[in-house]
Amino acid sequence: MKRVAAKFVPRLLSEDQRASCLDVYREMKDQLKTGPDFLSKIITGDESWCYGFDPETKQQSRQWKNGSSLRPKKTRQVKSYVKTMLICFFDIKGLVHFEFIPQGQTVNQQFYFEVLKRLRDSVRRKCTKFWRSGEWLLHHYNVPAHTALSVLQFLTKTG
Repeated sequence: MKRVAAKFVPRLLSEDQRASCLDVYREMKDQLKTGPDFLSKIITGDESWCYGFDPETKQQSRQWKNGSSLRPKKTRQVKSYVKTMLICFFDIKGLVHFEFIPQGQTVNQQFYFEVLKRLRDSVRRKCTKFWRSGEWLLHHYNVPAHTALSVLQFLTKTG
């Protein structure tokens, strides 16, 4: 017998959830076979925390020393207290839209609804081919702010 550590997984899924995921994957695989440009039509949204750092360049950290003095020591850089969230949307070609969330603001359904409106304007300006054809897909996580009724109604109404 040997002792082993548990494997960390992002989320434990039920059998129904696993079956649903498999159905979605199979459907995407079929769509990829019928239209090879399927993946180029997807715009993915992601949220991430960004930390502010005040890095010191190698030139700035130089110090004078004489022949008998020891070399100066420098500690590793640690995360600063400045922390903000970034919401970004990108497609196969690169960044489509991004926003830094104001300090103290939470990403709730009203805020995310406004972000989606600004995303729509960015797609209209930057991805004119997608905008004219209306054949683009939005992929984002199933967090409560993304699946709120007002957000789903907006996405359904705007196609």
